[in-house]
Amino acid sequence: MYKINFQKPIHIHFIGIGGISMSGLAEIVLKEGFSVSGSDNKASDLTERLAQHGAQILIGQRAENITPDVDLVVYTAAIHPDNPEWQAADAAGIPMLSRAQFLGQLMDNYANSIAVAGTHGKTTTTSMIAHILLAADMDPTIFVGGMLKAIGGNIRVGGPDVFLTEACEYTNSFLNFHPLCSVILNIEEDHMDFFKDLADIRHSFHRFAAGTREGGVLILNSGIDSPEEITADLPCRVVAFGVRGAEDYTAADVTFSETACASFTWVRRGEPRGHVTLSVPGSHNVANALAAIAFAEESGISEDAILRGLQSFGGTARRFEYKGAFRGVTVIDDYAHHPTEIRATLTAAKNYPHGRIVCVFQPHTYTRTKAFWKEFADALSLADVVILADVYAARETDTLGIHMENLAAEIRRRGTESHYLSGFESIEHFIVKNSLHNDLLITMGAGDIYRVGESLLSGK
Repeated sequence: MYKINFQKPIHIHFIGIGGISMSGLAEIVLKEGFSVSGSDNKASDLTERLAQHGAQILIGQRAENITPDVDLVVYTAAIHPDNPEWQAADAAGIPMLSRAQFLGQLMDNYANSIAVAGTHGKTTTTSMIAHILLAADMDPTIFVGGMLKAIGGNIRVGGPDVFLTEACEYTNSFLNFHPLCSVILNIEEDHMDFFKDLADIRHSFHRFAAGTREGGVLILNSGIDSPEEITADLPCRVVAFGVRGAEDYTAADVTFSETACASFTWVRRGEPRGHVTLSVPGSHNVANALAAIAFAEESGISEDAILRGLQSFGGTARRFEYKGAFRGVTVIDDYAHHPTEIRATLTAAKNYPHGRIVCVFQPHTYTRTKAFWKEFADALSLADVVILADVYAARETDTLGIHMENLAAEIRRRGTESHYLSGFESIEHFIVKNSLHNDLLITMGAGDIYRVGESLLSGK
């Protein structure tokens, strides 16, 4: 594999530069003095930001975008050998790295690297750790999968010592990482277009854990089934967190505010420590905060910095994000796209001020929708009213015969009012016509369903 010398800047071309992950990587190396070009199918706020930092942005992917001065090509998982830029780079003999390979090499330049993995909660937990690192004045480089107000985006370029990132299991990309500290939040079935079954997923998480540097630490949720299978034969220490009460790090005296945000005392190996009040709702965020606390305490970060970091964290974009209100209806947007995430979000919503909970859900990918058909119906039934949009295809085409009217019928059989409406305009019209004062409207999904709420709030 081609190895980058980060002390000698070169020209890197990013195929798919407009994604939140690729744009973040491009911005990091731009600030390190590299020459950057990149292509995407359309312009966006992220590509505009890169252009302002000096990147050459090309709209459309064409062979001629691979110019003779390109030294390295980095590509996303969505780019395949039939891509014209891939073909041009291959024909010219230009070295190529996947996004994950590139990120792994970037991480290796930092003495203290932290990678946060798990089926759910990666962005929130990474953001909590980011706030703690900033409160501790550790000048971290941060690479997070959501927009974080504290750093004005999804990346922060800091000093040469600390690097914090999310670690996604899809296509085994996280196996390219060798952090000093690994965090595993949970392990469940997902990305079944790549993994064979849950055993296959667990095997990959074990390999990720085994990639932790010798002398480092794995922070692991004790609630994971058969955790000893994940921790077998590791080169590092293992520290457990969870809410069962017997872990290295657990929570005591948990209470919730009128907006469903938790307060609790964290307990380290039987010793009560600080008392923290979170500004993000839901019991699942107690577990996320415990993971962040375990990392911080094991890294020698002070209790004061932990408290200040967690108390300053108000959430990231698209994670139970308050968007505004119209006609007495409160609008929340959430990224949940897996049944476990949907259940956590709707459970938190029940403790949030509301009349009815109206969930507008856009499924993400056909394979995920088919794999969790029953689980989606069960989780969505926690709402009072469910409105289903068409599937956001992302990287797929529909070859599975998935239709949302059938899912709406499944939800109705569970006693919950449910409707399928094709097109955002028809969804917005239905909401305007049928909304009630004090409704809590949650737009939910990993696609572009947030546009429904934004359009309603703008009055267009």
